[in-house]
Amino acid sequence: MKKISLLLMGAVLLAGCTQPASPTKVVVKSAQANTPGKPHDHSHDVGPHKGTIFDFGKYHAEFTVDHKKQEVVVYILGDDMDTPTPVTADKLDLTIKTPAFTVELKPMPDAKDPAGKSSRFVGKDAKFGKEQEFEGTVAGVVDGKPSTGNFKEEDHDHDHKDEKKDEKKNEKK
Repeated sequence: MKKISLLLMGAVLLAGCTQPASPTKVVVKSAQANTPGKPHDHSHDVGPHKGTIFDFGKYHAEFTVDHKKQEVVVYILGDDMDTPTPVTADKLDLTIKTPAFTVELKPMPDAKDPAGKSSRFVGKDAKFGKEQEFEGTVAGVVDGKPSTGNFKEEDHDHDHKDEKKDEKKNEKK
């Protein structure tokens, strides 16, 4: 019996402690990375604020940039990808790939958000003044759980080429 107890204790010690190395640093895993090979079962159109929609933990989010203000706003949305969804989060971290930089997004609740919750998170950086398609990751602790999501802006003005041709035709008339 003593041998079994010692073996169990040894197994527990070998398994190690599962607590994070640094209690102040949150390790966030992508929900998409946890489901390899799973097909994306819905499409993301342009968001209600004309931004890029992406999966963000159990929510959807919308990435928007105001180049003139050098400001980014990330909106938290519900399953319908349209309804603002207030959450509890002290901040979100936005990491942009190119040029590589990170911005802290602070909650800026909408007038309809309940006290202590926000459906909007805002950050500023001079690099947002450059007109380009941004790609990156948003991460944070949302409603007490680590959440993350990747986004990539894409040009949604695909049909404007035909509009420009029509304008030129009208000018010639």
